[in-house]
This record gives sequence, structure tokens and C-alpha cells, in this order.
Amino acid sequence: MTIVQAQNKIDEWIKTYGVKYFSELTNLGILMEEVGELSRLMVRTYGDQSFKESDKEKDLADEMADVLWVLICLANQTGVNLTEALQKNIEKKTTRDAVRHLQNKKLQ
Repeated sequence: MTIVQAQNKIDEWIKTYGVKYFSELTNLGILMEEVGELSRLMVRTYGDQSFKESDKEKDLADEMADVLWVLICLANQTGVNLTEALQKNIEKKTTRDAVRHLQNKKLQ
């Protein structure tokens, strides 16, 4: 699925099953909640914290998809074409960081 297809599919889902989008500020809050859930799982999986019983059934891919879902909702609500935005962002980073990371001794 392309990013455009994902944006269209989520828009269709919201209009069919979700009735309407939550407000932009509500979705921003939901995005922060979802990022927190992803963070908690990453810290427990790859960091030093141990799992709580309630976290053991969590799925990393599903948590990432939750973050992506809400981000796409926000893009749809604010008229952002994520394909174009990502392409521009890659170009910006490529220009800005063309040699920066190659010269970073910490990465070698």
C-alpha cells in the first residue's frame, strides 16, 4: 500500500465507521498517547525495564501502526500530502546531512 492509498483508505474508514474525524487537537493528544504506548513497549523490549503483565501481549508492529494511523488522520485533516511531505523531507535531510553522518566518529 502506498502512502496515498493509506491516506485514502483511512479517510474512507473514518467516514464509514468512525462517523467523523476527532478534532485536530484531540487527535494530537491521541498521537501522543500512542507514541507513549510504543515507547513503553520499545523500552521494555530493547531497554532495561522489565515487562509488566499488562504489556506482555502488546505487539510492536500494532503499536507502530497505531501511531501511523493517527498521524495519517492528522495529515488528512490538515490537508498534508504525506507522500510529497516525505519526499521533501528526504531531500532536505540529504542536502543538510550529505556528509555530516559520514564524518561522525561516533558512527564509525
